[in-house]
Amino acid sequence: MTKVKILGVELKNPVIAASGTFGFGKEFDEFFSIDKLGGICSKGLTLNKSNGNKGIRIYETPAGLMNSIGLQNPGVEGFIRDELPFLQGKDTVIFANLGGHSLDEYLEGIELLNDTSVDFIELNISCPNVKEGGMAFGIKCNTAESVVKEAKKVSKKPMIVKLSPNAENIQEMAYTCVESGADGISLVNTFNALAIDIYNRRPVFNNITAGLSGPCIKPIALRMVYEVSKVVDVPILGIGGITRAEDAIEYIMAGATAVQVGSGNFIKPDITLDIIAGIEEFMEREGIKSLEEIRGII
Repeated sequence: MTKVKILGVELKNPVIAASGTFGFGKEFDEFFSIDKLGGICSKGLTLNKSNGNKGIRIYETPAGLMNSIGLQNPGVEGFIRDELPFLQGKDTVIFANLGGHSLDEYLEGIELLNDTSVDFIELNISCPNVKEGGMAFGIKCNTAESVVKEAKKVSKKPMIVKLSPNAENIQEMAYTCVESGADGISLVNTFNALAIDIYNRRPVFNNITAGLSGPCIKPIALRMVYEVSKVVDVPILGIGGITRAEDAIEYIMAGATAVQVGSGNFIKPDITLDIIAGIEEFMEREGIKSLEEIRGII
């Protein structure tokens, strides 16, 4: 009843663990069987191992969370060697989130992932807490166009491009990425935000700004998913402040094929199961046999 298809790949339900808050699934598998998820998106990967940012990395805000992790990760080869075998043993769809500091890094990373069993590459051109690359590629259409076009030439996997809500025009950005070869769109990543330590009279984060996520961003992210769904005809993965089944259903009604749950995983480790169960209950109560019946209805 809750099955969805993304570019020919079937997910048992539309709920995916988002990149960044779920690691590579091992810790969460101690709380619940992650086989029950529609999919898992890896922590953000870069070609080479990264230790991430220094200083404070996580900061709570009202109805939200700010982070400046800085893409700490084992590198693509480390992921393939040490993390992917675990995910391969799970009955769920695998998304490899790939970031980069340069076009060459993106292309080399894609080439390494091409020879693995991951189902999708989620091309991250939207990370707001690294000093170079990341969001810099996802703000202006001409820059995003060149990265996506070259990445598509190399990728043997379906490629979903993850967009920044900080882009100059989210509809133009999505349209440009699809015209350049993106097979799907993920949105949104975190919003660029600021927190100040008033007692030490300085920004909380070493990089000054950081990425804001959580329930506080949902109405804006939902609006962006709706807007993008009107200008592209590819699968959209809705992200931003999803903590309840009702949130996920809103995204689907706004045009999303599936959703990703990020900050919610910190609130309750098995919150994704609550969301899946809630979607099933809603569909049964409303007499909905397939999510296609409500997708993009507004």
